[in-house]
Amino acid sequence: MTSPTSATELHTTVETYWSSAESRDWTGFAATLAEDVVYDLPQTRERIRGKEAYVRFNKEYPGDWHLRIQRIVADSDQAVTWIHFTVGLEEMYAVTFFTADEEGRITAITDFWPEAYEPPAGREHLVERY
Repeated sequence: MTSPTSATELHTTVETYWSSAESRDWTGFAATLAEDVVYDLPQTRERIRGKEAYVRFNKEYPGDWHLRIQRIVADSDQAVTWIHFTVGLEEMYAVTFFTADEEGRITAITDFWPEAYEPPAGREHLVERY
């Protein structure tokens, strides 16, 4: 049995996952994934199973999209990222949870794409808008 991945190794794997996606390096992207990876999108209730289908999903994603890593937090088998994502002039943020196997390959990904909204009135004196 192999030893668990270290937090540093998983951090590097997740960083490679995102940088490969941004550069459209689908071979490098696929190398971060386990064969049986499962990708979940709770907001749209979609699930993709398997490396080949998941790479194809990303490869065929429409638009001129780009991403920038805001933060990665990792331990030996789980990581979470905060990503700034643009498609044309539209900007959004995503929070993504990763699970890895003992070889450090990503086995599960769950993406959350929250919608921006205006805050309720009455707290202007407490907050700073950006």
